[in-house]
Amino acid sequence: MVMQRFSWPYGGRSASLCGSFTGWREYPMGLVGAEFQVVFDLPPGVYQYRFLVDGVWRCDETKPFVCDEYGLISNEVLVENNVQPVVQPEPSIRGTNLDEGTVLTTMPPESSSQNPGVQIAVFRHVVSGILLHNTIYEVVPLSSKLAVLDTQLPVKQAFKIMHDEGLALVPLWDDHQGTITGMLTALDFVLMLRKRNIRVTGNEELEMHPISAWKEAKLQFYGGPDGAAMQRRPLIHVKDSDSLADVALTIIRNEISSVPIFKCMPDSSGVPFLNLATLQGILKFLCSKLQEQAGGCSLLHNQLLSIPIGTWSPHTGRSSSRHLRTLLLSSPLNTCLDFLLEDRVSSIPIVDDKGALHDVYSLSDIMALAKNDVYARIELEQVTVQNALDVQYQVHGRRQCYTCLQTNTLLEVLEGLSIPGVRRLVVIEQSTRFVEGIISLRDIFTFLLG
Repeated sequence: MVMQRFSWPYGGRSASLCGSFTGWREYPMGLVGAEFQVVFDLPPGVYQYRFLVDGVWRCDETKPFVCDEYGLISNEVLVENNVQPVVQPEPSIRGTNLDEGTVLTTMPPESSSQNPGVQIAVFRHVVSGILLHNTIYEVVPLSSKLAVLDTQLPVKQAFKIMHDEGLALVPLWDDHQGTITGMLTALDFVLMLRKRNIRVTGNEELEMHPISAWKEAKLQFYGGPDGAAMQRRPLIHVKDSDSLADVALTIIRNEISSVPIFKCMPDSSGVPFLNLATLQGILKFLCSKLQEQAGGCSLLHNQLLSIPIGTWSPHTGRSSSRHLRTLLLSSPLNTCLDFLLEDRVSSIPIVDDKGALHDVYSLSDIMALAKNDVYARIELEQVTVQNALDVQYQVHGRRQCYTCLQTNTLLEVLEGLSIPGVRRLVVIEQSTRFVEGIISLRDIFTFLLG
């Protein structure tokens, strides 16, 4: 065995190394003086390796490197029992003019016969480069209309405003703290409907109390005896300097649809709240950048049926992390809401007796019941999905249900989900409109980020 030292002397906040001798698993490097180092005890042989510096794959141009059959560049080292290093001959083909510590941007040649697993790995490499090198500030609109509600506003009035403005969620302003302290969402409306006849204090129903009182009551109602099911937590937010990758991961890991963006400020003066970040905004930016890429994007032209993404019906034979539910128009609305909450999803396809797609009921559709206090004149237990959709149609009219086929390309799916207001595509069989699966924004980013 031979002690072999690997070093990265070109700066960075953090660095890891992976190579053929680690099974391409990442191993953190320690900072020694001005460079990152790690030592491995290796048997003699030839090994390839790469550095991951601040989340970006890099190689060292001053060291020998090789270009594999797909055009991917890695450093190479020959480990021998003697202490004299063997200088490797410079490869006859250089895929790019590498300077010290340059980012690995050489991509595999575009080929329809390329292994799908390699295509996915290469495409994720391209996507990660875009998401890591751009911040959420670059996605924030220069001007936009943004509603913010005071925590002292009565719950009933707040939900009416959300309906009238077409909002599924809204930031909450606490005047005492002088900042945004939380979010009011369609989920709050669902939970409130199930407890609306309970009186919190005095002789008033829950909906007549301020938002701050509802937030406290929600913890009592849904927290359980030990408060484990639902606990008060600090406001989830991101900074305007955060990378798009970090923002997308924040949204996915916390199972939220958007996250407040706070401006990095040297002092505490002024209001730091800038806007809301969404997966759709990030996807739209990503699509525009992918169009500028010269290579590495052959996966975009693959059909959906060959890509492991989305939630699928068992009859398709495709595996997915969760079961695809559908509901009939005659199903109780309460059953629909139960499934949305239990599965932690935002929508369920609604089908007719033959399983053909009729519409999609989303958590945000419940806000239609806030118009003219419809919710106060109905018994939720007696309402069907058909009744709820009828109310939605009366308020907003019939709407387009966005769909795709398994034969659509990944590029077509990404472009479809970039349309404002579209958060999911229902995958249908073309002739029968039978529901086969669903592709959400969350599915897209879970796949892209690996």
